Amino acid sequence: MAKTVNVWIDGHHLEVPDTMTIIEAADKYGINIPRLCYHPDLPPTANCGVCVVEMAGSPTPKRACCTPVAEGMKVSTNSKKLRSYRKTLVEMILSNHEVVCPTCAANNKCELQTLANNLGVDPDAMPLILKKETVDHSSLSIIRDVNKCIACGRCITVCNEVQTVYALTFADRGIDAHVDTAFSNGMANSPCVNCGQCTVYCPTGALREKNDLDPVWEAILDPEKHVIVQEAPSIRVSLGEEFGMPFGSVTPKKMYAALRKIGFDSVMDTNFTADLTILEEGTECVAKLVAGEKRPLITSCSPGWIKFMETYYPDLADCVSTAKSPMSMFGVLAKTYYAQENKIDPAKIVSVAIMPCTAKKFEAARPELSDSGYQDTDYVLTTRELIRMIKEAGIDFANIPEEEPDAGMSFYSGAGTIFGATGGVMEAALRSAYFLVTGKDLDNVEIQAVRGFEGVKEAAINVPGFGEVRVAVAHGLSNARKVMDKVREGLATKGESPWHFIEIMACPGGCVGGGGQPYGNDIASRARRGLALYQEDRDLPVRLSHRNPEVTKIYERFLGAPNSPLALKLLHTYYYRRSVNTGQITEQATHKHH
Repeated sequence: MAKTVNVWIDGHHLEVPDTMTIIEAADKYGINIPRLCYHPDLPPTANCGVCVVEMAGSPTPKRACCTPVAEGMKVSTNSKKLRSYRKTLVEMILSNHEVVCPTCAANNKCELQTLANNLGVDPDAMPLILKKETVDHSSLSIIRDVNKCIACGRCITVCNEVQTVYALTFADRGIDAHVDTAFSNGMANSPCVNCGQCTVYCPTGALREKNDLDPVWEAILDPEKHVIVQEAPSIRVSLGEEFGMPFGSVTPKKMYAALRKIGFDSVMDTNFTADLTILEEGTECVAKLVAGEKRPLITSCSPGWIKFMETYYPDLADCVSTAKSPMSMFGVLAKTYYAQENKIDPAKIVSVAIMPCTAKKFEAARPELSDSGYQDTDYVLTTRELIRMIKEAGIDFANIPEEEPDAGMSFYSGAGTIFGATGGVMEAALRSAYFLVTGKDLDNVEIQAVRGFEGVKEAAINVPGFGEVRVAVAHGLSNARKVMDKVREGLATKGESPWHFIEIMACPGGCVGGGGQPYGNDIASRARRGLALYQEDRDLPVRLSHRNPEVTKIYERFLGAPNSPLALKLLHTYYYRRSVNTGQITEQATHKHH
């Protein structure tokens, strides 16, 4: 246990654990030290130097982000010398930065912009020395603009240490040091899994999602097109915060109203196909359990995780559920079942998905996801893009009257909505797997053992008629790597996995922390959004996926039954092997139905 020490910051006496840094101690007690490269979710890089403070007895300023506290330490955070030093540093950064704030995606969310304003930086104080470089548009999901990069290193830290993807690195040294991909081959030719965590932690908008607003607006304004929209579970708990509503507000009906006012022809909900996914994946899981399969079943709804698996664990691809993600299930059904029910030519349907996830843009473009005879999902917009769309349309989101979605593929259960939080898919699946094995519903549907923000959670659930079902939940790809290494080791040494069923989400916190969520998407905000989803689950009249009446209807009228031949054709997929150097496909790793 850490011992406490006495320190003084700007004359305030603080008693803090000796494991803290100066900036952590200051933050805990509400003392603001300006910073740029530092982020509380990430290990400090000490790259920018903005957080320097003066210490009694030290001839030179110290960086607060990496200097530990010590007994008797006296720190000054605001002196004439420090103000001049910080201001000069920010001026130097701006002199090599493309300053296009009004049109930047990070405008009003940019930490450099805020810091420059707070420090009273004169934009004419230093000449512009920026040598414009080509913007990397190679990725289907993420744009990398080196002209806005300040070399803070946050993107490298989150990519390499939190996600263990290793797509980004520092190239060159000294004044020439800059963020790059290996051999400068671009994001599309790197191991990047498109998770977008780099865009979340980038302080300046140098990394951002690929913008698909123009083609979506064009489709909406085309009278020949029928544009249908779906929205992922976590969108309803992150939109409100951008429009002045209390953090964690659950706003599905305002979301439907805004989308209808924007001009979408049909407004439905991805939560419906989250419930459908549970029936397909749950049936797959139960079949494995009954057969005594030694290889686990691993969830497949996170596209960043899927590409990570294809790159680093293709030998375990046959352990991954063949069920498509809820987004892709919705996309294929929009151009088959929905088109059939509403007598619409599927060639005229444009399917748009609102997702918290930049990797969904990559998923939508996967060529195998075209079982409708068309590209199943035409466009994916992130939460940030939807926010811009709502603002462009001049919609007062906080005060717009609530509306219901269109019927057909929109009703959802509490199990469907908790898909957005880490552990939610596992909990939803277990609720229905219990029914599929026993024919009875769980008395208590809340499975607390799989909830929470611990990196890897394990639980054993007793299912009558089968026995103990061992499960694991991992969020963040470094944690996924830990789980997959144990699965690989167990299969190699004992011939079986440590777990029967595993949930993996690429982003820390699950979809509430997706790479396309609003800026300022830290771990604390992800936790609050997750709690809001669990509250909506408690408030909904139906909390079990297999009790969703629209899911029952689609099986009766169209699909037949879970894992039926038509369900397998439309709702299931296969995976590839990819190069760990370029992320490109090398061969197919699984058949569609294993």
